[in-house]
Amino acid sequence: MASAVEILRANIAKVYLGHTEAIDRLICCLLARGHVLIEDVPGVGKTVLAQALARSVQAVFSRLQLTPDLLPTDILGVSIFDRESQSFRFVRGPIFANIVLADEINRTPPRTQTALLEAMNEATVTVDGTPHRLEQPFMVIATQNPYEFEGTYPLPENQLDRFLMRINLGYPSPRDEARVLDLRPADHALHELRPVMTGDEVVELQARADAVRLDATLVDYIIALANATRQSEELQLGLSPRGSLALAQAARATAAMAGRDYAIPEDVTSNIAAVCAHRVFPKAYTSDPDSPDAPGAILERIMHGLESPA
Repeated sequence: MASAVEILRANIAKVYLGHTEAIDRLICCLLARGHVLIEDVPGVGKTVLAQALARSVQAVFSRLQLTPDLLPTDILGVSIFDRESQSFRFVRGPIFANIVLADEINRTPPRTQTALLEAMNEATVTVDGTPHRLEQPFMVIATQNPYEFEGTYPLPENQLDRFLMRINLGYPSPRDEARVLDLRPADHALHELRPVMTGDEVVELQARADAVRLDATLVDYIIALANATRQSEELQLGLSPRGSLALAQAARATAAMAGRDYAIPEDVTSNIAAVCAHRVFPKAYTSDPDSPDAPGAILERIMHGLESPA
């Protein structure tokens, strides 16, 4: 598996010239059957990164440009009356794809945001009482600008909880930015990118990630972390069981990416911030990620108060 992951990573890196950690996070979410929310200021490569992954996998890709006037039916599809057959026929929306890019998800109202909930949680879309299964692999890559930007709607807590990870890209290093100016990857390299993996191969890698062994000591550590967040006086909402499950699955995928069939403590601890920070809510709200009241800082203090997994 490690060689396949390395080929995928290298292919994405031809286009996305930023921090390689962001590429690894995206691949981890793919192998863990999870969805990812990429939040950062405009112009740092959120959409380029998402499209690079989509073009690297030979599967059905769709892009949703989420706007204030978008309706749930614009995403899910709609039943229309067929005059020839004198019956209703369901026309599938763009959610029926393997990799879905939901661009600027927080520019569309909450009613439309929540149209994605069932699809992200159960890989199913129900329209007029009829469920429609989504083909595997299925992954939503959503991008959003910070909440302080004009014209944005904060994602509700239940929507945030459906994302396996929430990541920030940050600005590229001066060397990488010089490469961006020289190569202009979004204009040229992105359109020339070729798939290096099929959808069936992704499903096979996901199955191998599912089979990674998680030792009882790591399970106990994840449960202890979750309980500590629920009892923390700094948090009004701690980690849910879904969050614990997400952390365990991210650890398995991280181990699989390294070519191991067993997880180690670092597979858990390295994913805590990306998996858990958007699932806990501090009592003292702050939009500054470097503030001591930020979720990441609180989780860091909680981790230091726990016995490290052996």
